[in-house]
Amino acid sequence: MNILHYQQEFLQYLKSKNWVHEPKNLYEPIDYILQLGGKRIRPVLTLMAADIFSSDYKKAMPAALAVEVFHNFTLIHDDIMDDAPIRRGKATVHEKWNINTGILSGDAMLILAYQYFENYEPLVFQKLAKLFSKTALEVCDGQQLDVDFETKNDVTIDDYINMIRLKTSVLVAAALKMGAIVAETNEENANLIYDFGLNLGLAFQLQDDYLDTFGDPETFGKQVGGDIMENKKTFLYLKCLEVSNEADKKKLQHFYSRKLDDNSFKIEEVTRIFDLNDIPVLIKDQIEYYTDKAFDTLTKMDLTETNKNSLKDFGLWLMNRTV
Repeated sequence: MNILHYQQEFLQYLKSKNWVHEPKNLYEPIDYILQLGGKRIRPVLTLMAADIFSSDYKKAMPAALAVEVFHNFTLIHDDIMDDAPIRRGKATVHEKWNINTGILSGDAMLILAYQYFENYEPLVFQKLAKLFSKTALEVCDGQQLDVDFETKNDVTIDDYINMIRLKTSVLVAAALKMGAIVAETNEENANLIYDFGLNLGLAFQLQDDYLDTFGDPETFGKQVGGDIMENKKTFLYLKCLEVSNEADKKKLQHFYSRKLDDNSFKIEEVTRIFDLNDIPVLIKDQIEYYTDKAFDTLTKMDLTETNKNSLKDFGLWLMNRTV
């Protein structure tokens, strides 16, 4: 079963839901962000895991939708916190409406996400809700660390990896494990696929960091250089501090010590310093390291070679994306 098939099936399921009812100002922003597109990576993972462990991905649709609704809730609130104007090439919710609407619609999405688990039997419901609560709290932990890093001057690469593990990876891992829970596979398989997702999620976020600076503005869907503008201490920045000479280090720290109205020169100069210090190569090495680590967990899984290859193909597809 290929990725495109899961995406199409999920989109049909998503479209079958009627998001907009009264009060419209609460539900229209929910419909808006859910229709904005995106790769639907997390729900695809839930369907894929259910298919791999039970050959029935359709029963995982409500869980997949819960994951996607939750993910989009985090995007609305993230965009407010980052003051981001663009999401997937369109205006962010708080730009199109206002900040209060973004906060309240996001809150409603978190509750809606939980409701989709009510489609399952008590035991499966309990396992899904328990994993979901743990994951949702970890995502909040990660978001807070991300905010803390903005004013912290001694952030290490290990600190950063831990932050993206919480902010991004745990949801990728949970999406896979939810598919395994719905399929009612054994606990060992469920835990291994979670580990697979955790490492794949780290590679995915590092790829995102790379694309944020070196991506094509035409395909990326977000503002290229956004992390530089926001002084985000990503792997690119932290690695550059570690390997660059004193002059480059000083320049970098200078640029990251302020926010400017016009960022074009800052983005250009910081990107040039990254290039000079081989940062694109070094981050790609790191992406490969976590992708390989993810693939290593597949060898321990009680799965057919065909299914292992499906997961591997998904990982490779993810790492070769340009958006």
